[in-house]
Amino acid sequence: MSAFKFSKLDCFLTYVGLTFLLSDIGLDIWTAVSLYQEEDYVYLGILIFALLGSSMLSQAYSWLWYTYDDFVRVTKVERCLSLRQLKAMHFLQLGVYFRHAGVVEITSCGCIAKTQDPVDAAVFLTHDLSMLRLIEAFSESAPQLVLMLTIMLQRGQLDPLTVLKALGSTSAIAFSVTTYQRSLRSFLPDKEEQGIGSSLIYFIWNLLLIFSRLAAIALFASILPCFVFTHFICSWMLLFFCAWRSKTSFMDSPGGEWLYQATVALIWYFDWFNVVDDRTRYKTTLYHGFILLDISLICGLWCWRMQTQSASFKVPLLYACIIAFSVVAFYIFGLILKIIYYKCFHPNLTKKELRGDSTSASEKAVMFSASSVVVEDSVHHISDRRYTIEDGVDGAVSHADTRFSNKRMRKLAENFYT
Repeated sequence: MSAFKFSKLDCFLTYVGLTFLLSDIGLDIWTAVSLYQEEDYVYLGILIFALLGSSMLSQAYSWLWYTYDDFVRVTKVERCLSLRQLKAMHFLQLGVYFRHAGVVEITSCGCIAKTQDPVDAAVFLTHDLSMLRLIEAFSESAPQLVLMLTIMLQRGQLDPLTVLKALGSTSAIAFSVTTYQRSLRSFLPDKEEQGIGSSLIYFIWNLLLIFSRLAAIALFASILPCFVFTHFICSWMLLFFCAWRSKTSFMDSPGGEWLYQATVALIWYFDWFNVVDDRTRYKTTLYHGFILLDISLICGLWCWRMQTQSASFKVPLLYACIIAFSVVAFYIFGLILKIIYYKCFHPNLTKKELRGDSTSASEKAVMFSASSVVVEDSVHHISDRRYTIEDGVDGAVSHADTRFSNKRMRKLAENFYT
């Protein structure tokens, strides 16, 4: 298996992600205050519902993963809390932020203080954090962006600044998807490691696909705001059935797996996400065909309603057609870039090739060498049975070769690369 190192670029992306998180919190507060001052209580209620729902979903995943991992905490920030305090932090919707603080602590030690992490704990921690960011992006940021675009369309505030804000928010979502993809690289063999160019292409085509999908939903919501909820519920139920039929195995409890399948259906409403370790070419083609047809119908309906309904904001037929065509064209162009990525940059491996020489990294038992060597300092509190510390030559644990392997993210890596 590749001895993936937490590079300076990954350290930089961690801080960029943290900056996006803090700015997102500030924008949430600013948006809520603005809607309250404008006495737009309906949209304020929708915003608060999305924020609370997303927060509760992320905290639920964080807590479930702690329980699956026997409450092992790698960093000092996490270990400063007792089990009861950790539970209280999650109940108060603050548990995920301790994960962020722990990642900042360990990446600062590795990238700034130049201390070597003998078990690649920084990589291990960012695995779960990247998944939590992905969930938050599609459960909070995406619905919030649709709401913001809908308000702009209904009020006729289509100026360059608002378009730039929308693009910035979409870029933050695409960035979360890209950091998730980069976290999966840790499971690639050395010869298959991907460079920054592949991540750039990955970011661009996700940006185009996500922006087109969100823009189409916002166009639909601007003319038929009540029916957009019906559209979401019907689509989500169909996608949830597909996720259930896929027989996923990501979580370690039946209830957790149902929650994961419901979350996958939510993500699928906005973007594609691999959930099984099997060839998904036909499933992906069917999915994108369905979404492209949905976007085309929505944009066509918006053009028609712009000419038939009496509204405060009305777009001439020519401009309406240009906008609708551009949304569909962006999605098609994003699909072309996605095909280019999978043809030129994406490594297709078998499970054996992905796991490399060691297949024990996905097991639940802790395996120590015969001499019972204890890894010091950064992992001296870790003695659970869920993570593997891989042995060096002749069974001796060496600081250069020992590392964690995240069982959950290994499954997602198998879904993505095999």
